[in-house]
Amino acid sequence: MNRALAALIEQAGWTHADTARHVNAVAAETGERIHYDRSAVGHWLTGTIPRPEAVYAAVEAFRRRLSRPDLGPAQLGWPDPAVAPPADDPWRGDPVARLATLGKDDLLNRRTVLTVGTFTLAALSARGGGIRSRAQSGRAGAGDVARVRAATASFADLDDQYGGGHARAAVAAYLSWEVTPLLHEASGRTRPDLFSAAAELSYLAAYMAMDAGANALAQRYYISTVRLADEAGDLLLRATALRSMAVQAAELGHDGEALALADAAASALGGHGPGRTLAWITGMRAEAHAGAGTRWDALNLLRRTETQLERADSPPESEWTGNYRRESLEHQIGLTLTRLGDHATAARHFAASMNGRRPIERRTRTLIGLRAAHAFLRAGDLERAAGMVLGLRDDVRLIASARVRDELSRLRAEWQPYRASPVIAEADRAVADRS
Repeated sequence: MNRALAALIEQAGWTHADTARHVNAVAAETGERIHYDRSAVGHWLTGTIPRPEAVYAAVEAFRRRLSRPDLGPAQLGWPDPAVAPPADDPWRGDPVARLATLGKDDLLNRRTVLTVGTFTLAALSARGGGIRSRAQSGRAGAGDVARVRAATASFADLDDQYGGGHARAAVAAYLSWEVTPLLHEASGRTRPDLFSAAAELSYLAAYMAMDAGANALAQRYYISTVRLADEAGDLLLRATALRSMAVQAAELGHDGEALALADAAASALGGHGPGRTLAWITGMRAEAHAGAGTRWDALNLLRRTETQLERADSPPESEWTGNYRRESLEHQIGLTLTRLGDHATAARHFAASMNGRRPIERRTRTLIGLRAAHAFLRAGDLERAAGMVLGLRDDVRLIASARVRDELSRLRAEWQPYRASPVIAEADRAVADRS
């Protein structure tokens, strides 16, 4: 009898089914598809030890429920699996060495906690130690900065067109073998620019990992982005990474953490910065407040976002961190209203955002289109929901994105009661092999 596990289940106030559901949910955040049920938990209590990814998911689930970040496998009555989780804090240590290790592990796809580990809420409670700059000797120069930024732009185009699951190995290899050696050589006036360029690529790697469903890996790339931005003295990049960490937390259902991260992004800039970036962050704060249930704050912040965007005088393409356009705001409004339960209005905003997207934005256009379909379905407009999906079926087949796949799976599950409708049945058949 595993008395330690039984005691924790009792402290958590969970049934066996509850325990299995929470373990499955934590694992799903990192892309692991495990399907334990109450009978599996019964086996654990009688001495069965689950496989490593389930051990880590269970540990994280109990940490969250009991506010016990100190919990480890031993406290659940299990030995440490052969692959141990990192004991160190990702916010500490040499940021360049961490980035190098992160890229190599991503590239090699080793079965470590970076690939099968858990997205941890504890890592969101610290957001770095602020800006600093160090002098080092080396030979990296302005040409290296230009090359890194050109490579990042090319990888970003591939991500926009085909999703985060495409070309991730190339990004990891470039980070590990080309970029981190340059960081060791950076010095003088070039050093901040090179660290900013590396932070931009780390940010892209984080976004691609998140889009591919590797949320634990994405979380560590985002933390690396913040730390590299701090080395460069780049508050704008710090705020950008924190804002995207808020997006990740919100998509995983961690509303309190999403709000804290969105507020931290705003605090990093203190109201100063490109107008489009400020609007982008304010819009995330609106969505986070909606998730937290503070409706008035959410709507007030949406109005502020629109005002900030209208006043932005820089063209949207002038800064990669400030590419926030009207269609971006439409998407943010749709997300916020979805969290507030206004699905009919959210659907119209999602559709407007999707229709305003450029051809290169295939992945974003497809994801938003599926969100529009979901909102139309919830609002009772079956024909618009089905029409959206039918219009996206070719794009869905081209994109390697866990977020797109999961959105489609949720949509197909939700429209099952309406399968008698000819339009829903047609749409379901059209995408049946993609979810």
